[in-house]
Amino acid sequence: MAAMKILTSTGLFLAFCALGLLAMAICTDYWYETDARRHRERCKNYANKRNDPGYIYISNHNLPLQMPPSSVERRGGGPDASSAAVVRGKRHFVAAASAMESHCSRQFNSTISGLWRKCHREGFDLETEDLIYKGLIQRCTPVKYHYSSSILPRNLPINITKTIRQDEWHALHLRRMTAGFVGMAVSIILFGWIIGVLGCCQQHDLMQYVAGLLFLMGGTCCIISLCTCVAGINFELSRYPRYMYGLPEDISHGYGWSMFCAWGGLGLTLLAGFLCTLAPSLSTPTRTATHKPRQENGTV
Repeated sequence: MAAMKILTSTGLFLAFCALGLLAMAICTDYWYETDARRHRERCKNYANKRNDPGYIYISNHNLPLQMPPSSVERRGGGPDASSAAVVRGKRHFVAAASAMESHCSRQFNSTISGLWRKCHREGFDLETEDLIYKGLIQRCTPVKYHYSSSILPRNLPINITKTIRQDEWHALHLRRMTAGFVGMAVSIILFGWIIGVLGCCQQHDLMQYVAGLLFLMGGTCCIISLCTCVAGINFELSRYPRYMYGLPEDISHGYGWSMFCAWGGLGLTLLAGFLCTLAPSLSTPTRTATHKPRQENGTV
């Protein structure tokens, strides 16, 4: 009986801690973070270099690339080999400069994002901070859970616009699943915790077992929510066209502490469900003595 009470109390305490971690994850905006300071610094240096009067830049769009003759590539020695290496080096330099120009044409900011809003990180970009201080842009923008055609880019071919529209619907479904299942997980865990507390007060083994099953069910919903959240982030990074939705290599990005709080809440929920379902099996059944009626002579 003492072991059952210890397991039940420990399970309910872990479930309460899991509720706190999940509530903290839901209410905060540090699920996914990006840091674009190095990228902005590189683009600023690249722009300063292009503005230098001594710098000569020829765009890749205006320079026809000529392949070297096949005889030059087949030879392995002599001055022809060195000229082929120079041609290849120039080709790689022009391609890198064109890629740098395409990446710097977009505005990348250091942001944090959660379930409900996406915000600029404070103190990371001085230019952005100045615009926020002047009231030209907002610190945070809400995450949309409804489809709107105003977010679609204009002046694009019809096939690319159709692909972007389909991808937007898919990303919207993933966001809805993430928010919906994490809300279901918190509701189920809270209901199971109430059932477990009532069962512990009334010493009802069945109620404690039901509380454990509810914890496991809430953990399952939390697993679905976190998996769809990770899938949604990876889908956003791999959307087509890449030059509009992808991130350059010099932008660091990753999951924040809100995501780790959600994973911690998931682990505590599953552990609480295991303890609460195991506790009733350790209880000793109470045996009640049944008194048989006394038999008299001549009676059966």
